[in-house]
Amino acid sequence: MLTYVNRVLLGLLGLALVVLGGAALAAGLGVAVPSWWAWDGQGDVLLSAADRASLSGRGWWWPVVFAVLGAVLLLAVWWVVAQVRRGRLAEVLVDSGDGQGALLRGSALEGVLAGEAEGLDGVRRAQVALTGRRSAPEAGVSLWLEAHAEPADVLYRVSAEAVAQARDSAGLERLPAEVRMRAVRHRAARVN
Repeated sequence: MLTYVNRVLLGLLGLALVVLGGAALAAGLGVAVPSWWAWDGQGDVLLSAADRASLSGRGWWWPVVFAVLGAVLLLAVWWVVAQVRRGRLAEVLVDSGDGQGALLRGSALEGVLAGEAEGLDGVRRAQVALTGRRSAPEAGVSLWLEAHAEPADVLYRVSAEAVAQARDSAGLERLPAEVRMRAVRHRAARVN
């Protein structure tokens, strides 16, 4: 999702910069512009001194300015935090029995869990992403099902076999999993 948010934000920012830059360039070059255009001459500014004075005298002006700037600041902070935060879990803390524990690579557990899920009847492809904390991971499982697959049966077997085996082998008390299923596109069968 973050990829889509990045693309939309960059697209909107780019569009705004192109429109404002084009308007300023047109006015600066002395191109004839419509009367409603923000700038109509080389010496114009966005808000004249008279406009600024009239807006400052109104009671709604400063609250709106602060609210918009605050919203922009919150969005910028959210975006920076989302860029820095890792989406996937790099390692899982496994109870080794000696009181200290061992670290298991998250990608290794993801690969084993995906392999177990792909081995089930009716599952063409599986993809797993671990999130959460090292001591309390959560699994996001995406399954692509064949046409003959029974979704309820596949869900039961994934939770009872693949996820349970991964949980037990890693020595975790619980391994919550969110399973998403999709149907694989296939051609219609011909009947003769």
